[in-house]
Amino acid sequence: MHSYTFQPQLIAPSSWLAPTATILGDVRIGDLSSIWFGAVIRGDVARIQIGCRTNIQDLCCLHADEGVPCTIGDGVTVGHGAIIHGATIESDVLIGMRATVLNGARVGTNSIVAAGALVPEGKVIPPNSLVMGTPAKVVRQLTADDTQRILKGAEHYVAASRAYMQTLPDA
Repeated sequence: MHSYTFQPQLIAPSSWLAPTATILGDVRIGDLSSIWFGAVIRGDVARIQIGCRTNIQDLCCLHADEGVPCTIGDGVTVGHGAIIHGATIESDVLIGMRATVLNGARVGTNSIVAAGALVPEGKVIPPNSLVMGTPAKVVRQLTADDTQRILKGAEHYVAASRAYMQTLPDA
C-alpha cells in the first residue's frame, strides 16, 4: 500500500472543468484552459502542469511517474482519449485522438502528433513536425495551414469552454 500526500491544486479561475473530469494531486492549470468530460488528471506521484488556453478533451488521461512530471504548454489541444504520461508537450501542439505520449518524451512547439500515434519513452520530436505511426516518426514539417489549424483549434475550445461556463455555471 502507498501513502500519497496531495498538494493543493492551483487552477486558474478562468479555466473550465467539466463536472465529470477527475483532477487530483499536484495539478496546475493556467488561464482559459479547459478540462472536458471524463478526463482524468492524476498528479498523485509527480506534478502535472497545464499551460494557458490548453484543452484536455473528453476521456484523456494525464499522469506521471516519480521524477518524471507531465508538462503541457500553452495553446495545446489534447484530442479525445489521448494519454500523456510523464511527457513534455511544448506550446501550440495538437495531440490527436487516442495518441499516446510516454515518459520522458518531448514534443516540440508547433507540432502535430497524429491520431493513434505512439511517441515512445524518451523520444524527442523536433518543433514544427508532423509525426505518425507506432512508433511515431516524423513524416514532414508543418505548413502554415497546419500551424493555423493548431491555433484555431485552441481558440475554438476557449470559446466553447466560455459557452459551457454559461450553460453549466456550477460545473
